[in-house]
Amino acid sequence: MDWKEILRRRLAMPNTRTNRKKSEQELKDEEMDLFTKYYSEWKGDRKNTNEFYKTIPRFYYRLPAEDEVLLQKLREESRAVFLQRKSRELLDNEELQNLWFLLDKHQTPPMIGEEAMINYENFLKVGEKAGPKCKQFFTAKVFAKLLHTDSYGRISIMQFFNYVMRKVWLHQTRIGLSLYDVAGQGYLRESDLENYILELIPTLPQLDGLEKSFYSFYVCTAVRKFFFFLDPLRTGKIKIQDILACSFLDDLLELRDEELSKESQETNWFSAPSALRVYGQYLNLDKDHNGMLSKEELSRYGTATMTNVFLDRVFQECLTYDGEMDYKTYLDFVLALENRKEPAALQYIFKLLDIENKGYLNVFSLNYFFRAIQELMKIHGQDPVSFQDVKDEIFDMVKPKDPLKISLQDLINSNQGDTVTTILIDLNGFWTYENREALVANDNENSTDLDDT
Repeated sequence: MDWKEILRRRLAMPNTRTNRKKSEQELKDEEMDLFTKYYSEWKGDRKNTNEFYKTIPRFYYRLPAEDEVLLQKLREESRAVFLQRKSRELLDNEELQNLWFLLDKHQTPPMIGEEAMINYENFLKVGEKAGPKCKQFFTAKVFAKLLHTDSYGRISIMQFFNYVMRKVWLHQTRIGLSLYDVAGQGYLRESDLENYILELIPTLPQLDGLEKSFYSFYVCTAVRKFFFFLDPLRTGKIKIQDILACSFLDDLLELRDEELSKESQETNWFSAPSALRVYGQYLNLDKDHNGMLSKEELSRYGTATMTNVFLDRVFQECLTYDGEMDYKTYLDFVLALENRKEPAALQYIFKLLDIENKGYLNVFSLNYFFRAIQELMKIHGQDPVSFQDVKDEIFDMVKPKDPLKISLQDLINSNQGDTVTTILIDLNGFWTYENREALVANDNENSTDLDDT
């Protein structure tokens, strides 16, 4: 039937419905009936299809208590099995050699100097032949990450292989560190890291000359660097991820190199010469041989030109035993003074300079410390420098957000924190800063004389 005819008949039918407008209450009742109907249907369907919604899934598993020996053993065994499985997933030496052979076989000419290259097509072919363990490395993302300026769209085989080696090493180290994670929470306590380094010593040829009686002092020296820089809030634990992300572990494992140069050893905090140097300094300062340092003994540190005011603050803020400093506290002190450009070291020194605990240094704080510098200058027969001049120079160097206050962040952002702190705590450091232009000119003259000869 034509739709026009249907419409005509519909209009011709008598209107049996009333034109009475529904009241507001009737509309509300109708709306509530419809809501109840549809909600009941929805709830019924949900109940039928999602039975597990009746209970909240478990999302917290408490750690076993100390007296729950069986649960602790079970947890330790399960973690050990997990770590062993992860270790088996890594490439071993034979598989790495096979990978290198495949990469070398599929290199794409021409070579750049002596460096072999590979394009994406051959890259994928090697990935298919290398086996399932290598699959994670043969992705477009990895290829693009290593792709630089090659006009043929290739990557360096050596760079890729080094990338794989680095990844494997990181995973091996992560697993090795996790074995010492007694709590199983992804961090190491001080005792955990001490055990790790103690068991690592025999594997480091550069430490073969250390006597076993010195092991405990070496371990303490090494561990302090990790905790000084990676645990600024002094929580007593460090994330394993943070250990892997920093360069300290690289420096420590560098000692595996039997042919490590003397210069590298001297600049490496973890080397035997460096550890012996720091411990030797501590013994030389300890004049009464009681194993601790008093304020008077510490005053002879370095060039023996640190101010008494600064040393007073060191013994006020740092952990001491009957007013004397132990080796561990001394290590923090040394790390701060030898690394004054680092944020952790500046944080350490800033806390000592912030005598009012306000979180910033003002003119009063600067004057408080610089007066001690002026007094030392008088004792050494030097003409004292005006504090106003030094104060203006400090604020010009730091350029703080607040022109009257210097915060720790201001000090870090300025890249002048080491200079500012040295000016305020050490007469020799201040003298070097004050005579920097003359010293530079003298160095230039000496270099010119050497060139002439």
